[in-house]
Amino acid sequence: MRDATRVVRAGMPPAEQGEPFHPGPVFAAKFHLAGDPGQVSYSYGRMHNPTWTHFEEALAELEGGPSRVFASGMAAVSAVLGSVLRPGDVLVIPDDGYFTARLLMDGYFTEMGIVIRRAPTTGNAQAALLDGAKLLWIETPSNPGLDVCELSTLIAAAQAKGVLTAVDNTTATVLGQKPLHFGADFSVSSDTKALTGHSDLVMGHVAVRETRWLNAITQWRTRIGAIPGPMEVWLAHRSLATLDVRMERIQANALAIARYLKTRDDVTNVRYPGLPDDPAYPIASRQMTHFGPIVCFELPNKSTAERFFAASKLVAEATSFGGVHTSGERRARWGGDAISEGYIRLSLGIEHADDLIADLEQALNACRE
Repeated sequence: MRDATRVVRAGMPPAEQGEPFHPGPVFAAKFHLAGDPGQVSYSYGRMHNPTWTHFEEALAELEGGPSRVFASGMAAVSAVLGSVLRPGDVLVIPDDGYFTARLLMDGYFTEMGIVIRRAPTTGNAQAALLDGAKLLWIETPSNPGLDVCELSTLIAAAQAKGVLTAVDNTTATVLGQKPLHFGADFSVSSDTKALTGHSDLVMGHVAVRETRWLNAITQWRTRIGAIPGPMEVWLAHRSLATLDVRMERIQANALAIARYLKTRDDVTNVRYPGLPDDPAYPIASRQMTHFGPIVCFELPNKSTAERFFAASKLVAEATSFGGVHTSGERRARWGGDAISEGYIRLSLGIEHADDLIADLEQALNACRE
């Protein structure tokens, strides 16, 4: 079965006469519990919920390994780091990965005695830092730079040295890239972004290759309490059904916009892994089936970038990405990334490409006036 079909049906119970295809959310803090708790599927709302189970079964089918859903992407990141790392362990990270994840690693986990080594995403540079490490953290494509590394090469290098691997797969989504298939131990995602795709949920998940790590991740979630609400999980499962059709349109829009931006002499450093002349393309085309929603480019300075957003009628100025509405931001306003003041991270939605190009053209032309 192809993923386009699988996302529609994954995690749904068998059809029954007179019953809905997608059972409604189960709202419960506690469940009726008599006798031995080990003999009951559901006992307390911080531990498990039938609505979580349906969505986790769907994610497991798509990821190729058992999954656990979390209250946010950062809760999922924290669960992997907290379950694996102990004082004195070495963590290898990309120095150009998601800023908030780096803040957590460089802050709390460093204070807890974790040794951090860092290298760029490009050139599989992290492979040179694996001796004596406990965990290799990979992000490809990187956010916001859109650089890529070769999963098969890095994961094989880590396995040869007994190092666990975790891949932040947020930008690609499980349809665009399958880390567990390359041998990763953990696939981590902020489902706030393209996976749920309507800019109305905050959620994350972790998928694992081995049951021992599923147990550790589940225990972390239960004890920390980083749990999502059943309504949010139900909505996420509902949204999953349209992931393939959304990503098809989004990728087509992203490619069209990237090609248009490359024609302009007032726009520089256009990046999209799906562009055949992009530095990331040779690797991305081998390991990705969708190239994601993000196109990045540079305008001359902060002022020009702000005028661009003020003039645009279809690009909502917002952080995050992967929604059905096109959005973007001058990413340097947050600090922490090695990018220029005019660096734009654009997230393409599902609008018509011609309308988006027309709007970008008038907004960029307005910046010249």
